[in-house]
Formats: sequence, C-alpha cells, structure tokens
Amino acid sequence: MAGEWTPDVLGDEFEQLTLPLAPDEEGEVVATLVRALPKRRWLRRRSLEDIDVLYVHGWSDYFFHKRLARTFTARGARFFALDLRKYGRSLREGQTAGYVADLRTYDEEIGAALDQIGPGRRLVLLGHSTGGLVLSLWAHRHPGAASAVLLNSPWLEFQLPRFQREAITPLVQLQARRRPLERVPQVDLGFYSRAQAEAADPDDVLEPNSAWRPELSMPVPAGWLNAVFRGHDAVETGLAIDSPVLVMLSARSARPLRWSDELTRADSVLVVDDIARAALKLGPLVTIARIEGALHDVFISRREARDEAYRVLVDWTERALR
Repeated sequence: MAGEWTPDVLGDEFEQLTLPLAPDEEGEVVATLVRALPKRRWLRRRSLEDIDVLYVHGWSDYFFHKRLARTFTARGARFFALDLRKYGRSLREGQTAGYVADLRTYDEEIGAALDQIGPGRRLVLLGHSTGGLVLSLWAHRHPGAASAVLLNSPWLEFQLPRFQREAITPLVQLQARRRPLERVPQVDLGFYSRAQAEAADPDDVLEPNSAWRPELSMPVPAGWLNAVFRGHDAVETGLAIDSPVLVMLSARSARPLRWSDELTRADSVLVVDDIARAALKLGPLVTIARIEGALHDVFISRREARDEAYRVLVDWTERALR
C-alpha cells in the first residue's frame, strides 16, 4: 500500500510517493511517483486543464526536468513522473540497477501510478528513450487509455545495422537464458555527458544526481537487453496505438567515436533516421518532428534547440487535445 506524499528532492512544488511493488529475487521492489500540481490562477482559462501527464525516463536515468513539468502545469495540467523500479529514487541497496527481464513488468508500476492519479481526466503519456519504448508498448496493449502519446527520442530500434543486430541477437538470447544478470559489452567514452555539459543553458540549469544518472552509462545486463530486443521486434511487427503520437528527434545522429563539437548538436545515442522509420509503425496517426541541433534528450539541448523542442511540444499537444 502506498504511503503519503512527501517533499521531493527537486524541492519547490514537487512531491513524491513510494509505490510498493511485488518483491523479486533481489528483495523489496518499489517505484516512485513524483508530482507537480498546477498553481491556481483565477480568471484565466488554461489549455490543458483537464489533462494528466505521466512521464517515464530512459535507461541510466530518472526524472529531474523541472521545466518540462512546469510547461504542462502552467497550462493547467497535472504532471506526474515515474522513477521505475531500480532507477533513481526507486533504487535500493543490493539491486541490479535498471534490471527487468520483460518490459511488461513495468505494467505494475504504471498501473499503480494511474491508481494514484485517478480517473476523470484525459491521460497524456510522455516517454524518453527506453521510456518511450515502454510507453509505446503499454499504449498498444491498453487501447483507449491515453489521449495522446509524446515521445522524446524513443528507443524503437537498436543502433546498429540490421544485419549486425540479427547477428548478435542469438548471443544475447543465450546469455539472457543462462546468465541474465551478466553484463554485455558496451563502449561509453563519456561523450554524451560531456555534450550535455557543454550544451547547458545557465538560465535553465539542470542539476541531475550523478548517483542516479551517472556520467558513464550503467552496466547493461543481458536479460534486460533481451527484453528491449523483444520490444523492438514488437515495434517492427507494428503497433496499433489508437491515440495521436508525437515523436521528437534530433535532425541528425553523430557517432561518438572521438570528441568533436558536432556531438553537442546531434543524437550520439540513437540513429535518428532509423527511429523515424520505426516510428511510422506505432499507429495510424504519427507526427515526426526533427529538431535541428538537438541532443538525444531534446530537452537538454542547446538553448535554441531546447526552445524549439518546447515550442513543438506545446503547439502539437494543444492542437491534438483541443
């Protein structure tokens, strides 16, 4: 049973609620729901006042975007964000960070979050990277639940050519069956973190907790990567999300093999052209917005790209939900 709302680490108008979940082989499991409620303003109709937003973060990440929340609450929406099990606020000692063996496992915390949010208002799903994949699959399995789906660089396809992906998949599957918690090889030279630091806007300061959002990506367990591959396969087969979908992506990708200034104006995590093609299989009504100069997380890009991302987000959402 969930406890009481308490002040959140973000301070100001943010609060958090611990959501107890079914334990697993590593023991206690929880998720954390963060909320930011709209401030009351009299004599002004706000465009999203009957909307609840539920945000889900990506891999090696957690929720820390104050401006994103306030963009919605300033227009009357209620904003909620989930730190999924074993991430951020929800990570407990002795747990394998970020680990699940099936992305459907997250249905439990999404359901618990929606129980706390309550019925009676329209629901908007907002996901970044892996969170975008998770919410896309959830919306597909829950027709009619969401009025709109907003995706920030969703991880809909693996960032290797198809023949390489097909070559490594059997190896990942075998490792996932035999040693699911064993790490798969990965290369992270810290360039994405450096790009974020160099793109930072002093007038819109973001100060993520490095213990919850480390400079180098968290180790990737084989069982988790296999679950992501199965999610990619479902997208490739085709989803049927019955609400309008907005997919925001950088205008280009850059390979993070060595440092260059280009990495501060491109997605160095995903191949955005592949994601754009995969996005067309999410449902019948998909809008793809390419943001010039954006990073993988479009909302932590340089000021011009970040402002453009927020403009696209607000304009599209208000039009879609009229």
